[in-house]
Amino acid sequence: MKTFKIALIPGDGIGPEVVAEGVKVLQAIEQLDPAISFSFTEFPWGCEYYLEHGKMMADDGIEKLKGFDAIYLGAVGYPGVPDHISLWDLLLTIRKEFDQYVNLRPITLLNPALTPLKNKTAEQIDFLVIRENSEGEYAGAGDWLFKGKPEEVVLQTGVFSRKGTERIIRYAYEEAKRSNRTLTSISKANALNYSMVFWDEVFEEVGKEYPDVQTYSYLVDAASLYFVTEPERFEVVVTSNLFGDILTDIGAAITGGMGLATGANINPERSYPSMFEPVHGSAPDISGKGIANPIAAIWSVSQMMDFFGEEKWGKAILSVIQEMLHEKESLTSDLGGESTTTQLGDRFVELLAARSSELV
Repeated sequence: MKTFKIALIPGDGIGPEVVAEGVKVLQAIEQLDPAISFSFTEFPWGCEYYLEHGKMMADDGIEKLKGFDAIYLGAVGYPGVPDHISLWDLLLTIRKEFDQYVNLRPITLLNPALTPLKNKTAEQIDFLVIRENSEGEYAGAGDWLFKGKPEEVVLQTGVFSRKGTERIIRYAYEEAKRSNRTLTSISKANALNYSMVFWDEVFEEVGKEYPDVQTYSYLVDAASLYFVTEPERFEVVVTSNLFGDILTDIGAAITGGMGLATGANINPERSYPSMFEPVHGSAPDISGKGIANPIAAIWSVSQMMDFFGEEKWGKAILSVIQEMLHEKESLTSDLGGESTTTQLGDRFVELLAARSSELV
């Protein structure tokens, strides 16, 4: 039996509600597949913890997390705690300390009725964004000079190392080669005359080792346009931290909204645990109402299973999500249904169980 140790950080707002449904799916898999077992350890870190202790996580939090196979994060952020504190002192700390330099964001339309784009099919909106996740514009480098004075100056420095840039681009080439898809690099070299010129040069250099991978390169403004007008241009996309953050929200919009947006923060070398999360935020306005959409959190469980080498369960989860998106009565209100968060999770487990005989 394979046993996977999972650290739960439900976090803030609707985080605990959607994580509970993801855990429900994992527990169902454990019941359905005698070859898999999960152990869960929950940590109370987040904004409430900050308001009580003055910090987003325990001082030895990173050390505590090191022994897990994966981290399952709900959401971070709540009124009363500045966003830069909630983000930097928990989520970004984990990403950086565990060298989770690959961020995987699938842009996959599972129900054509959900896209706001006219005449676009599921075949035309189906690609993977690979976002650099450890440096770039989110490196945290900079300075604040002459604060409060007329000559006040703020410097925010994007950091693009040879190591960081090359490894994310190489990862993307490998994924494009493995899946026999095209690879598109998105940058802004015409305006960012150091960082993005360097990015483009590394993309070309690494590409020489992958002559069979067909490549494209777009400026980020053009790519934003094509995400909406011609998403069929894209199969695998690689881009920087900031551009990836923005573009993948456009991707969520064209596939059904943030309630379906998932992300995996991967340390490919597996030297440290990787982290899986819905990326819709904490949504404090609907917290506690039982109407939060848990599909993104469940989709991140699919990504987790793929990472564990249990692709059959990863595919099964994605297939059940697709089936559920055609069952309007089983969906939460943001997708036009009337189900509660818990009811959606219960129905999901029912459908997953019905498929289990094909998998074990």
